Amino acid sequence: MLSEMLHQLWENGVIQRGIWETVYMTVISTAISYIIGLPLGLLLCVTDRDGIHPIPWLNKILGFIVNVFRSMPFIILMIAVLPVAKLVVGTSMGNKAMIVALVIAAAPYVARMVESSIKEVDKGVIEAAQAMGTSSSKIIYKVLVPEAKPSLIVGAVISMVTILGYSAMAATIGGGGLGMIAITYGYQRYNDDIIWICVILTIIIVQIIQEAGMHIAHRIDKRIR
Repeated sequence: MLSEMLHQLWENGVIQRGIWETVYMTVISTAISYIIGLPLGLLLCVTDRDGIHPIPWLNKILGFIVNVFRSMPFIILMIAVLPVAKLVVGTSMGNKAMIVALVIAAAPYVARMVESSIKEVDKGVIEAAQAMGTSSSKIIYKVLVPEAKPSLIVGAVISMVTILGYSAMAATIGGGGLGMIAITYGYQRYNDDIIWICVILTIIIVQIIQEAGMHIAHRIDKRIR
């Protein structure tokens, strides 16, 4: 039988609000991370020594910056960027501040995912475009991105699930969502029912993201038609 506290949380809308806040932080953070990470990943791929426009020094600088942020554990990075969050959104607490932290942590990860997806594109297709005199910018947006689209979508699904996991950790320093409910009403009050309900709800959200993303990737993948 579910605990009385869990019943009260549901009746008061706390669980429903936690689901909404988790989805909200995940979707917004993923969208902004891709706005930053997609062009950064393309730039990393294009300027690589085997890219269509090699610029070794720029590639090394960008790669170093990306690796620095990717190597930092999220819980430490989250605390370190709180002053940045306060500068950007006016506060270092709450979901808005956590979105800033999530974006800073996820954007470098997204950049590497994008770079990996772009590098999977058949080099023969790229060489054919170059042989026809296609400019580098057109090769990027008319060859690389369209050809890598299924892989990019799969990468987006993986990134979104990762960010969802990060959002749960954000509850430790003032973020909301299911992570906050699990910590505040479950762990701190020794109520295992609430912890497991939050785990189950998180798994359901992950499965929905996974199934929707894989369905979209399957629909647009020309190789399986």
